[in-house]
Amino acid sequence: MYRPVGGTLLFNLKEEVISDMFRLPLDLRHTCEQHEGMAGYGWDEYDIRNGGRQTIHDAGNFLDVTTEFVKVPEGNHGGNWGVRIKGIPRDDAPPALKTAVFFYAGTDGLGQLEATDDEEEVGYEGAVAFNGETADLGKFKIDITKGLESNNHPQSSHPAYKEKPLDRTFVHSLQVPPEATWQSKPLAFASMKTTIDAYVEQYSEERLPPPSQVYTIQHSPGPGNMHFVQKVFEGAFEFDVLYSAADASRAMTSESVTNRITAAAQSFKERFAQVLNPRPPFSKTEFDTFSKSLFSNLLGGIGYFYGDALIDRSYASEYDEENEGFWEETEEARSRNEQKLEGPYELFTSIPSRPFFPRGFLWDEGFHLLPILDWDVDLTLEIIKSWFNLMDEDGWIGREQILGPEARTKVPVEFQVQYPHYANPPTLFFVLDAFLDKVKSAQQIRSEDQKPIKNQDYSAHLDNEDAAGLYLKSLYPLLKRHYYWYRKTQSGDIKSYDRKAFSNKEAYRWRGRTPRHILTSGLDDYPRPQPPHPGELHTDLISWMGMMTRVMKRIAETAGETEDAKTYASIENAIIRNIDDLHWDDEVQTYCDATIDDYEEDVHVCHKGYISLFPFMTGLVASDSPRLGAILDLIGDPEELWSDHGVRSLSKKDEFYGTDENYWRSPVWMNMNYLIVKELLNVASKTGQHQARAKKLYSQLRLNLVQTVYKSWQETGFAWEQYNPETGEGQRTQHFTGWTSLVVKIMNMPSLDGKGGHDEL
Repeated sequence: MYRPVGGTLLFNLKEEVISDMFRLPLDLRHTCEQHEGMAGYGWDEYDIRNGGRQTIHDAGNFLDVTTEFVKVPEGNHGGNWGVRIKGIPRDDAPPALKTAVFFYAGTDGLGQLEATDDEEEVGYEGAVAFNGETADLGKFKIDITKGLESNNHPQSSHPAYKEKPLDRTFVHSLQVPPEATWQSKPLAFASMKTTIDAYVEQYSEERLPPPSQVYTIQHSPGPGNMHFVQKVFEGAFEFDVLYSAADASRAMTSESVTNRITAAAQSFKERFAQVLNPRPPFSKTEFDTFSKSLFSNLLGGIGYFYGDALIDRSYASEYDEENEGFWEETEEARSRNEQKLEGPYELFTSIPSRPFFPRGFLWDEGFHLLPILDWDVDLTLEIIKSWFNLMDEDGWIGREQILGPEARTKVPVEFQVQYPHYANPPTLFFVLDAFLDKVKSAQQIRSEDQKPIKNQDYSAHLDNEDAAGLYLKSLYPLLKRHYYWYRKTQSGDIKSYDRKAFSNKEAYRWRGRTPRHILTSGLDDYPRPQPPHPGELHTDLISWMGMMTRVMKRIAETAGETEDAKTYASIENAIIRNIDDLHWDDEVQTYCDATIDDYEEDVHVCHKGYISLFPFMTGLVASDSPRLGAILDLIGDPEELWSDHGVRSLSKKDEFYGTDENYWRSPVWMNMNYLIVKELLNVASKTGQHQARAKKLYSQLRLNLVQTVYKSWQETGFAWEQYNPETGEGQRTQHFTGWTSLVVKIMNMPSLDGKGGHDEL
């Protein structure tokens, strides 16, 4: 679970199997990491408002761990919660498997937390209790139960066992600098090392107690801002952690946890069937389980992040990237290391991947929130507001939110600094557009005197007629500032190169370009014009700006900003016209980036792939467009982009296909494929010459994408960052439950084959 910080309370759980005196550093599970011998882990079902169940299949430690988390909202400080922790040895586990489980609780700011006295001084025989108070939470109590009577603990004839019997619970209370509270693993190791050193001195290395006795923390309960709790088990185990707010009507108990677990599971099942149920041909139980798991892990990745950030606000002239060879100038400017720590900032967000990308990414977040919006409108709007509250006075939001020293340990040094001239795809506007669709649908239901489904806990902004308008009006000034920041900082040059276009203003170029990458575009190593040139124009960016402008127009209309809406309508028209004028290549029959050649002439550089599809993916190609036929041909051609596992990022015919880093040079990405399948559905739903073709492509692509992600999930236990277009195997980051979870929305899309499903499923 993510640890809230900024003067409040933090928690975590870790476990290790004790089998060897020398394997502790390898076997201890602390933070969520890749490639630690896991056979899969994550939420089986989860609702941020009620709780859920998480399973960790720790094949390396021969143990399956289940955590069931429930919440009881009430009072003025959030109410109560509880966690039930269960461990079951796997089928291949050695007999009498021994496991140490550590729980820690602490405060990293003002507040207090203290363990109650242990009268016997050799470990708590029953429950462990902590009393605490912080400004945000008020007074509270934490109880860690003894657990089931069936719990067993290691026994030993060694003299050390009498001094520290392992059927007791050990607590080590510490006072550490607030900025060090996140470093719990070395603190736990330090406590165990003190125990080990004492045993070596008392018994010698040759007569040490068994490992389960040696690897225990000191037992020293009391006041402090960091408290470690350790239990040692043999075989299966179960115990609860119970949090009770002082102003709650009743304390949290194990019985109430049991009841809440049952209620939360039933509530999740019913809501999922109502909101995100897989449709044919994905109606079988295995797809239901798969869909719930992916969505629960997306929702379970939501966290609150707090801390300072490294930002370079030198505004060096080199960062304007206006000269030929500009990438060398910007590299030199960055080497001056003029970044400074700013903040602290706070962010409420979901994340792409718990083990590898445990932080907020601007362009990922829009994709994350699309399925979350279907589930919980109000939660989604809170997250959007949190992102826009990060904006500076110019309208910039950092594309990667690396907040605090703990977050920076997960990021290579060269990627930690954020630059206020760097943009990122504005995908949050997809979510605002989808929200406006929901507002329109709710208004239509009310106007037709239909009885709407009330979901006050999830969609007060739809159930209350005025709430949506008030939200958009309050957010509109930030959205407008952000929009014009893009127009100012990412503009492209039409006039200097005598380009012919409907508008002499609507052209765009990503800043942050190098010969190998445009990291700011999100499509890092996708082939671009070489060498980079200040006269470049980028197809994907003008498409993003067209989508953004269209959504700004809708928001302005809803917020009553009539004149602004007219301005956006004019800009939108100019962008759509300029996409064709500046980026369509008649010879190649596709959209291309543009650059300036050695003769100072405007030329297209065409690498067929996702870049070619961006006007279509962002909804800017009308169903009667003369370009649509060629776009559908490109999507459906197996020698270009089509594969049995989804649409490739780059054409098989391209000279750069599968080369170099091969990050965006062949693999199948679910976020781009979601946009493609969504637009195919739009075309397939409208009468026209391309309807039948779009319907066929939509049905087959939808099937291919779901089968690919599902098969890999079945085989590996994980969703992946990308998928191999030839084999369908998951690649790169594992447990990538961010935008890969869009497959849940794809399963929820309608079947258009008229058969109600495919027999092979």
